[in-house]
Amino acid sequence: MEYATLNNGVKMPLAGIGTFLLEPDDAEASVLSDLKGGYRLIDTANAYLNEKAVGRGMKKSGLVREEIFLETKIWPSFYEQSDVVDRTLERLGTDYIDMLLIHQPAGNYIAGYRLMEKAYKEGKVRAIGLSNFTIAQVQEILNICKVKPSLLQTEVHPYFQEAELKSFLAKEGMVIQAWYPLGHGDKTLLEEPLFTTLADKYGKSNAQIILRWHIQAGNIVIPGSKNPNHIKANFDLFDFALTDEEMEQIATLNKNVRYYTSTPEMLEAYVKMAPPVDLQK
Repeated sequence: MEYATLNNGVKMPLAGIGTFLLEPDDAEASVLSDLKGGYRLIDTANAYLNEKAVGRGMKKSGLVREEIFLETKIWPSFYEQSDVVDRTLERLGTDYIDMLLIHQPAGNYIAGYRLMEKAYKEGKVRAIGLSNFTIAQVQEILNICKVKPSLLQTEVHPYFQEAELKSFLAKEGMVIQAWYPLGHGDKTLLEEPLFTTLADKYGKSNAQIILRWHIQAGNIVIPGSKNPNHIKANFDLFDFALTDEEMEQIATLNKNVRYYTSTPEMLEAYVKMAPPVDLQK
């Protein structure tokens, strides 16, 4: 495993598993399979409604808590609830969260960030960050924060490489984490001839080539899957390396095309949407 060192000295694995859209049973099984297979980074969120299942999978793995890097996200409708972190900890069945994020730049996210800073200072959270924020929105947090964000989780893949955003984050000592690292399953991206050629050269799959590109580009990745074989393959990234020339070839595939774009209407709806987190199985 390779690691990123965050701006507060905490080490974070460069590859993990995401649990977006996984039902509780699938999330629990995926987390267990993930941890048994060598992963140490798990990503979830209040809104995924599987935090309890993630916690169960962690416990069933038999690993000590310190070996697992647990990441979750606070949903906008909870930003002003003073007990949101404690309730999240309770659902996860843990005493601390390794990385806690503001999920969306919606509603009173400044209040949400203040709650995360408080949890950080109380030792309930080891690092804090943001998700789906633009450069301007990240800068807004940087202008008012008492604890600097360590990470931005956002959409990144070979068709949407975010060079300007990554340059901005690097100057601020922040790292980037890619969701949709494989392009939301877009066959056009997955079947790019360049990836097929490189897969043949290295004896890997096209998806493994893409994920290796992320790792070498400094992107933390959290591909999601409930297929044990895919989970295992998505972690088999550390026995080869792409050349500088191959990295440059992949850079030319950038189209500035993304699969998810939020709108003011969507962000407003997020604030009004209250996921039934306490009804999780």
